Parts: sequence; structure tokens; C-alpha cells
Amino acid sequence: MQVAKHQYQLFILALGFFSRIPVPASIPYSEERMNQAGRYFALVGLLLGALCALVLYLALCVLPSSIAIVLMMVFSLMLTGAFHEDGLTDMADGIGGGMTIDRRLTIMKDSRIGTYGASALIMALLGKYLLLAELVRLDQVVTMVVVAYSLSRAVAASLIYDMPYVSDIDTSKSKPLAQRQSKKELLLLVLTGLLPCLLLAPQLVVLLIGAMVVFRVIFKRWLLARLGGFTGDCLGAAQQLSELLIYLISIAWVFNTL
Repeated sequence: MQVAKHQYQLFILALGFFSRIPVPASIPYSEERMNQAGRYFALVGLLLGALCALVLYLALCVLPSSIAIVLMMVFSLMLTGAFHEDGLTDMADGIGGGMTIDRRLTIMKDSRIGTYGASALIMALLGKYLLLAELVRLDQVVTMVVVAYSLSRAVAASLIYDMPYVSDIDTSKSKPLAQRQSKKELLLLVLTGLLPCLLLAPQLVVLLIGAMVVFRVIFKRWLLARLGGFTGDCLGAAQQLSELLIYLISIAWVFNTL
């Protein structure tokens, strides 16, 4: 029972960190516990994806698809506090506007949005809307939202395992993520991230896993070349980009198998 209670508390910590869902204030917190909670980031994504898919499904029952998608996207942004979108914006500003690693990291800490960040955010939200609209047309949207929310967070959080943290640990809001994961934590993260894939055709699952592995390798090398490691903003960007890639690959697979 003590083990189960501890794991439950770690999940609640992860839920509170990555969403605006209220969690009990009595849950014990420490940086060590928060770092251990990383194993449940994909499970949090599964819960958030299920909630967003439910909102979308209900909205599609009574509203045109375009409005239903916008409502789901707004709900998602409110549910997460635009946490990952903010990371994508900051990373785009920093890497796009800085010529040195130190300058890039400094820009990423600036709360103001620049041209690179604004462009990345607009294109990401527009791309997400268009991809979701096509998934609605193909009657695949509810399942793929759940899959994408979970799998994309597993990909993003897995970067903690084998990359150095390069932001200022003492001032960063992602300080608890600075410690690397154990192999057991990584395994649990990956398995929970893949769990919703049981709803998909085996061929599509293989395609998605392959694409996520390739994306992770390329994104990791890109971050190492430009920052020397990762920051919390980079994890948010990885989540957003991999989510979009999951939608894109799913559409291509469904479109070519009809």
C-alpha cells in the first residue's frame, strides 16, 4: 500500500505540474519527488488527451466540425495553461534570434514574444487546426487526439534521460527536471506513452514509433548543436512538434489506405 500511495502521489505531482487541474495541497513535494514524477508525464498526457477528445466528441455532436475543433483547442490551452505552446514560442525566439549559446538561453528566458516565436506559435496552432479538421473528415480524430497527447509527451520527456540540462538550474521553473531519469523510469514513460496505440492498426503503430524515434534523434542532435543540451522550453517544443507529426503521419497513412 505504501508503494501504491507513493506512486499515486508522484502522478498527482506530474498532473499538477503539467496541467491546471486542481490537485490536493496535501501531496508531499520535493525536487526529488518532482523528478521522479517524470515517469508519469505520458500518463498525464493520456488523461488530458482523453478529456480533450471527450470535449471534441461532444462538440461534434451538436456543432459544425470547424467550431468543435476550435472549442477543443481552446479547452486544451486552458487545461494546460498553454504550457507546451509557451515552450515552443520561447525556443523559437531563442534559437532563431541568438548567435551564441549564451545569447540563445538569455532570449529564451525573456517573457516577451519575438518574431520567431510568434511565427512558430501561429503556424503550430494553424497546423494543428488543419490536421485535426482532416482527421475529422477521415473519422479518426477522437482516437488520434488521445494517442498524440500521450505519445508526444513520452517523446518529449524521454529527452531528459540522455541529454544535459543547460538552463540556470537555480532560477529555472523546470529545475526539478534537471536530474536524469533512470532506465526503469524511462521504460515506464515509454510504455504508458504507447498504451493508447493499442487502439490503432499495427501498421500505423509501427510507422508512428519509427517516426518518433527518427524525430527524437534529429531533434536531440539539433538541440545539442545549438544549445549544448535541453531546457524546459525545449521539452515543450518537442511535445508540440511531435504531436503535429503524429497527426500528419496518421493522415497520410489513412489517406493512402482508403
